[in-house]
Amino acid sequence: MIRYLGKRIVFMLISLFLIVTATFFIMQAVPGGPFTQERAVPAEIEKALKAKYKLDLPLHEQYLNYLKGVITWDLGPSFTEKSSTVNQMINRGFPISAHLGLQALIIAIFGGIILGVIAALKHNKWQDYTAMVIAVLGLSVPGFILASFLQYFFAIQWGLFPIAKWEDFSYTVLPSLALAASPLAFIARLTRSNMIEVLGQDYIKTAKAKGLNTITITVKHAIRNALLPVITYLGPLIANILTGAFVIERIFGVPGLGREFVLSITNRDYTVIMGTTVFYSIILVVMILIVDIAYTLIDPRIKLADAGKE
Repeated sequence: MIRYLGKRIVFMLISLFLIVTATFFIMQAVPGGPFTQERAVPAEIEKALKAKYKLDLPLHEQYLNYLKGVITWDLGPSFTEKSSTVNQMINRGFPISAHLGLQALIIAIFGGIILGVIAALKHNKWQDYTAMVIAVLGLSVPGFILASFLQYFFAIQWGLFPIAKWEDFSYTVLPSLALAASPLAFIARLTRSNMIEVLGQDYIKTAKAKGLNTITITVKHAIRNALLPVITYLGPLIANILTGAFVIERIFGVPGLGREFVLSITNRDYTVIMGTTVFYSIILVVMILIVDIAYTLIDPRIKLADAGKE
């Protein structure tokens, strides 16, 4: 297991290095610059700004400086928000994004599993068809369309929730639902198909023959074995929720890191773009490793030590 984890950590570091490198050079290749605005900046001022932020150095020196900053976790200043550094913006915005993402994740996982289990247990009945219609709608409707739909009906028409901003729990409900809809639908379909397959296995038939009730069979035997593909999906799910939050945060006026990322693209704030990309990349590769380890908690037959030998 130690050898497996060691290999995975090395691969994680290599992946992060490639992401940092690719992000830096892509930003350098993008036309324009952080000081390129609709109104032209005088050449002397632009030259002074570039010297202040060390953008007048050769490209390889800028790259090495940025690489050193990532290693020491000093992601540099924001070009447009002069009073803040990228680290401060991450510290300020990520807790809000994490709150929203965690809430959406809980809704997606539990809602999707419940819908999938009901659909599997009531296969080819109205409960199954209803659950799958909900799943198809969740997968078909884009998040920003659903967000507008929720705002119109639940906030404007019915006045049940605030339309935007981020102040108390009531402000979190609509953005969480909009963010959770697509992954919830995917988990529901995934759980349903695996539950149907598991319920047809011989050991389930044996459990039924022994007289075990449906709840015991479902909870103790079927769900546990049907959840492995769902656990596998958690890595991409976290990626989907984190990247999906960029648009949702913008629509609902949530002051999270996603909104900062969108604004940084609009303002060509390269250090913020690169810093948030690296930050999210670190979270994702770590979560993928955690998901791999979680396999053994769901199914003891999977051993990390054996996986490391393959």
